[in-house]
Amino acid sequence: MKLTSSDFQAGGVNPIQFTCEGDDISPELSWRDAPSETETFVLTLRDPDARKPGGFTHWVVYNIPASVGHIKRNVAKQLVISGLGLQGKNDSGEVGYMGPCPPSGRHRYFAQLFALDTELKLKAGASHEEVRSAMEKHIVGRAELMVTYEKKAERAA
Repeated sequence: MKLTSSDFQAGGVNPIQFTCEGDDISPELSWRDAPSETETFVLTLRDPDARKPGGFTHWVVYNIPASVGHIKRNVAKQLVISGLGLQGKNDSGEVGYMGPCPPSGRHRYFAQLFALDTELKLKAGASHEEVRSAMEKHIVGRAELMVTYEKKAERAA
């Protein structure tokens, strides 16, 4: 499987519009070459460099139908997204996307796409931990895209 974005390059810098210093909107993401047994997808955006043990979850989208291969830019911050799936809570306790906003230094942000052989039996608004636990034995493919970000104010200091 391959995960890409028209908004940034793998290993590049996350554009400011997708961060707390910009418009804090979600980026466009696309994927292809999913395994034939895929029933649904899960997408997460995580910062492993955060001080929180295990990293910080910025976005969780799950029960994305196998027929979907694209997430448009600026997904609404609501529990159910018609034609896309369900959104979980980020680690700030809010539903939907929360852009990068590292307190100091340059952090890495991993968008990870998981192909699953089932639909998760979770209500909308699940946490990353709940989604991860539910999908654990159902992953049939995965792809990842990493970008970095350091706040402008931090770079100027």
